[in-house]
Amino acid sequence: MLLTSNPEKTIAFNRKIHDGNLVIVYVKHGNMKAVTVSEGSVFQNSLGAFKHSDWIGKPFGSKVFNNKGDFVYLLAPTPELWTLVLNHRTQILYIPDISFVIMYLEIVAGCLVLESGTGSGSLTTSLARAIAPNGHVYTFDFHEQRAASARDDFERIGLSSLISCGVRDIQGEGFPDELNELADSVFLDLPQPWLAIPSAAKMLKQDGTFCSFSPCIEQVQRSCDALQSCFTDIRTFEVLLRTYEVREVKTKSFHGDDNGSLPCKRRQCSDGNYVLSNPTSSVMARPCDEARGHTGYLTFARLKCFS
Repeated sequence: MLLTSNPEKTIAFNRKIHDGNLVIVYVKHGNMKAVTVSEGSVFQNSLGAFKHSDWIGKPFGSKVFNNKGDFVYLLAPTPELWTLVLNHRTQILYIPDISFVIMYLEIVAGCLVLESGTGSGSLTTSLARAIAPNGHVYTFDFHEQRAASARDDFERIGLSSLISCGVRDIQGEGFPDELNELADSVFLDLPQPWLAIPSAAKMLKQDGTFCSFSPCIEQVQRSCDALQSCFTDIRTFEVLLRTYEVREVKTKSFHGDDNGSLPCKRRQCSDGNYVLSNPTSSVMARPCDEARGHTGYLTFARLKCFS
């Protein structure tokens, strides 16, 4: 559901759509758009016009119609959906990698997480939900305009009180000194992550967790070399997900009875009765065409405990 944060960093769940809310307008698979609701505005797409005033007061998940009888669904901007509709300022992490990162970094409510390489903010929104309501995410990007756009997005989806987005070259300057030994986890998405690993080690609490995302195995090798001095339990994963499409299909039959009706099979139930099963309809599962291949490598490690 949509998360809204107040200054005390408590989380409420808006179950109904209000003026000013962000909604994900779902038309069909692969066709979604993020829209900010505004009284008096109209959403236009290939199906026609949909008045925002008809959306206000409806619960998220509602099916709404236009005056031609066509419809769309109004969905809450969860991190999963936001990842699919956000503006790509950089290459982003998708749901399989994000899920793996949050699990292996052991991120839970109340954690303090550092991220370098904010980019489009895909991972950052999922981190914010994981640490809510009383944790915090500090994310940094060296590109000032990207950081500003990310801050606008975080404000738009109601997570700005859980996320601090700064401009900083972490590879060259490291993380800010005021965060020393405060972080539960550190995540790096950088071209040369090995340059930031010494700073990451200083930021972590004892037994803190670390992750670096790299598209090339040569980056992984150099990062693992740099991790040897301060980290243990070093491991690297490549997450590959194969999605299947499950749908009902109709098959043609050219044989019928004298009345022209299609034949049906009888299936006996446990009570001895029979039910009719139409042989012209079946469920089919096949791999989706848009399945993604290699995205990158995830290298995890844990800070050594020094007595």
